[in-house]
Amino acid sequence: MENIVYIDEIDIKDKTLLIRADFNVPLDQNGNITDDTRIRAVLPTINYCLDENTKIVLMSHMGRPKGKKVPALSLLVVAKRLSRLLDKEVKFVNDCIGELPENIVKYANYGDIILLENLRFYPEETTNNEEFGKKLASLCDIYVNDAFATAHRSHASNVAVTRFVKTCAAGFLIRKELNYFTRAIDNPMRPFVAIVGGAKVSGKIEVLSNLADRVDKLIIGGAMSNTFLKALGHDVGSSLVEDDMIEYAKKTLEKINEKRIKLYLPVDAVVADKFAPDAETKVTTIQEVPKGWLVLDIGPATVTLFTEALQNAKTIVWNGPMGVFEFDAFSRGTSALVSSVANAYALTIVGGGDTDVAIHRAGEFAKMSYVSTGGGAFLELLEGKTLPGIEALVDCSKKNNLKK
Repeated sequence: MENIVYIDEIDIKDKTLLIRADFNVPLDQNGNITDDTRIRAVLPTINYCLDENTKIVLMSHMGRPKGKKVPALSLLVVAKRLSRLLDKEVKFVNDCIGELPENIVKYANYGDIILLENLRFYPEETTNNEEFGKKLASLCDIYVNDAFATAHRSHASNVAVTRFVKTCAAGFLIRKELNYFTRAIDNPMRPFVAIVGGAKVSGKIEVLSNLADRVDKLIIGGAMSNTFLKALGHDVGSSLVEDDMIEYAKKTLEKINEKRIKLYLPVDAVVADKFAPDAETKVTTIQEVPKGWLVLDIGPATVTLFTEALQNAKTIVWNGPMGVFEFDAFSRGTSALVSSVANAYALTIVGGGDTDVAIHRAGEFAKMSYVSTGGGAFLELLEGKTLPGIEALVDCSKKNNLKK
């Protein structure tokens, strides 16, 4: 990370910049943007480029069109929202490679902003096609990546493109993401508490392993806690359990015990007779889950336990909800924990799409120190992995002797 060149460390004045942003925003059934957080997150980089009198070419993907042109996933709606946020016209181009974008970029003025059509309308984007990356690179003098949420992907717009540009840099959003992550994981103020939730242990094996080497306290909730509870001998009814992960859970529990990390698992739960929003529900201790019933949320005693575990925390990292928060009946545990984290006197960093949604719903977004824009990228950093999109920037800088 220390070898990344950032946009304010190079001369961009009067240059044409190709900026990879993440405008993959949620839309309602009428095609309207329901949350523009990811658009707003890139505004500092765009405004800096405007101040330097650059020609700005923005590119992004939206959804999963699988290499086909899907009108419902056009970035035109993003161009309109961006124009309003910047109070400046954003020229929308109905393609991302070929003569049309080449001519519009060529004849644009410095200070203009151009947004290209959805990159994933071409299958070459997700296959990291060299020729596709070369065509994108032909549009600019300088390439800037400010799409942290896609940095864990090896795609043409964040990897292949860097091989055909002499100057590559990261934007302010990526710097912010990496700085917060470094503060939390590599040099945390202690006690350091990690909260891990969500559905499956199998999707977070490396996260748990990496965190077990770093944290002082580990809180495990959500459906994945069922696997750990079963590993300890508890009967969790018909709840989601990964039986093939029981042995791994036992080894993880042993590692946590050896390292003297304080582990917190649910002590009670909201259970239901079926997986449905209108299910019959009740609160039981973990030892008394009825046969055939499902654990779908943490209970009030667990909320109290987890909240007390956060009382003296100085650093909190959270990924994954505590229950099926999409259903109102099973959202209280996650909502209560959101409030506990928001009101903690700690550096609080939250990542993951579902957790992000829960924080917005609870109205506590502003109280968090930082809410990451990247779910998969955030998880891979928690696993201790390097991100291909970041690695490509470093390689580009080294190859062209930019710095460091």
